[in-house]
Amino acid sequence: DLPERPRLPHGLASTSAREVVVASRAMGPVRTLVREIGEGPPLLLVHGLMTSSYSWRYVYEELGRRFRVHAPDLPGAGASEKVLAPRYDGDALAEWIVSLTGALGIRGCACIGNSMGGYLCMRAALLDAGAFARLVNVHSPGIPDARHHVMAAGLAVPGMRRALAWWIRRSPLRWAHANVHYFDESLKSLEEARAYGEPLATREGSLAFVKYLAETFAPADQRAFVRALEERRAAGRPFPVPLQLIYSREDPLVPPAIGDALKSLVPDAQLVWLERTSHFAHVDSPGRLLAPVLEFLRALTS
Repeated sequence: DLPERPRLPHGLASTSAREVVVASRAMGPVRTLVREIGEGPPLLLVHGLMTSSYSWRYVYEELGRRFRVHAPDLPGAGASEKVLAPRYDGDALAEWIVSLTGALGIRGCACIGNSMGGYLCMRAALLDAGAFARLVNVHSPGIPDARHHVMAAGLAVPGMRRALAWWIRRSPLRWAHANVHYFDESLKSLEEARAYGEPLATREGSLAFVKYLAETFAPADQRAFVRALEERRAAGRPFPVPLQLIYSREDPLVPPAIGDALKSLVPDAQLVWLERTSHFAHVDSPGRLLAPVLEFLRALTS
């Protein structure tokens, strides 16, 4: 029943795409698709779970007027290589993001991460303070809750990972459609369902997605992240780079309370609340999202 094209036009076609090989210790060499647009200081956009560089389609052109934008597909996602590396934990992927900035020649760039991307970029900044100049985290998880514990227990059952990957492959477009939520659901289209669902249609793509679920969001891994922030706060050490947290009051994917919790853990961060939008504010309300983001990043373009 979805329309073929989204009801609102977007700027994906204005970007160019290229492939780079990003090598890190944990992930090995990964053939990585990177979308690029614009001129100016470098800006890295890191998408969330199950999405891809397609998710930034409504902000590419506006950001490209001020920055040279680089938006990768993470390992196993989008059009990037579907690697089944031994580790998909937070440290492994944070190290990969740091390696990506080196491969692109943009170390010290500004960065915006959405959802899992924001969480991983916070971990990358903790791993290497020189990776970013400023970081915007749009509605990330990072603090384990009951759902993470239930998911971890389920995926620990022998054979469950393969079974879930098989289930997703049975109807990957329906899976993508059912698990990406907007405040305005009329923004969905078959174009989007294909962009997010087709990478899950292969054995490698579906298994990589399940590895993200099982390893990147493992409660123990998130607790280690929380401890790192607690230790910095207790020692009176600020976050390695200026940090802006942006959270929606309405979100079925990540509880808005995570925004308050991260602000408590990083007192020097700026916390911005958006009303009547979603986990994917860059789709639901790109103008209202970019207003505080561009103000936060203005020092890098003036």
